[in-house]
Amino acid sequence: MQSDPLLDNISIVLVDTRTPANIGAVARCMMNMGLGRLILVDPPKDGNNDAVRLAAGADEILKRATIVPTLGEALAGQHLVIGTSRHAGRLRKNIHTPREMAGQVVPLLAGNSVAVVFGSEVTGLDNHQLALCQEILSIPASPEFPSLNLSHAVMVVAYELFIASRTNVPAPKRELAPVGDLENFYLHLQETLQALGFLDTGHPERMMFTFRQLFGRARLESRDISILRGVLSSIERMLRKGT
Repeated sequence: MQSDPLLDNISIVLVDTRTPANIGAVARCMMNMGLGRLILVDPPKDGNNDAVRLAAGADEILKRATIVPTLGEALAGQHLVIGTSRHAGRLRKNIHTPREMAGQVVPLLAGNSVAVVFGSEVTGLDNHQLALCQEILSIPASPEFPSLNLSHAVMVVAYELFIASRTNVPAPKRELAPVGDLENFYLHLQETLQALGFLDTGHPERMMFTFRQLFGRARLESRDISILRGVLSSIERMLRKGT
């Protein structure tokens, strides 16, 4: 199987998918649109080969799929993580349509790995899972019936990426920080803000989600992370001197 060289830096990540048939249907959509990297987080057992049957010839994507127990492991090595959500939510600010997202992502692909994450068919991605995503996209749909089948949602996103990749894309000038470095920065930030008394030590999640959204919009590079963590370390040293 040959996928588009540019699109080969995109991974479709399926979290807690309920039915193997939907995984197979997603594989077919991916192959239609030149995507080849599939990551499955805690997928269901497929005793009846439903995934292969629904893949309809795209079973090579299923054979090559990476299977991991947690979303954190699925995102290791990625530079940009985009979560999908039907619900905007009061704290979610940087939400894009698939077309807007594709136009911004494709120019980064030559130098960065990008993951697009889809939650389960019933509940989607929860707040903890969305917190691991720097960007959020939502597919516009009729308010009378906005819920899309998982494979349909993947097809919409994959189509926009495919179309955007067919335009003349300028050479990227940015290499984003790996997700692991971002998570270490967020941990450092939380610890420092708690030491300052800025965060509620019992429930820091809401404010940290806001910070993740803020820095997610900035699309930090490794040098940015180093500078920010240097600032946090200086604050920590000042706090120790003051005690």
